[in-house]
Amino acid sequence: SKVINVLNYPKFFTPNNDGYNDTWNIFALKEQPEAKIYIFDRQGKLLKQLSPAGEGWDGTFNNSQLPSTDYWFKAEYIEPNTGLQKEAIGHFTLKR
Repeated sequence: SKVINVLNYPKFFTPNNDGYNDTWNIFALKEQPEAKIYIFDRQGKLLKQLSPAGEGWDGTFNNSQLPSTDYWFKAEYIEPNTGLQKEAIGHFTLKR
């Protein structure tokens, strides 16, 4: 049989300083501080590199707020069940 792993991540965030969903991160990887998360815009420009143990992304680039749209991520991490290096790619929405 084949093992399928699902990486749970937020599908959106709302960086409006109300205390709810103000940053984006893959909290399912917080026990893997060596994991790396990269955030890109639609054109593939790298906007931010995160650690899952950190605060997350606040929706800015060079101290400027980015617009409401979809953003893409790549996560590099170790699969806990196998110990193998894994890569996950997906997208999420910034809502202002």
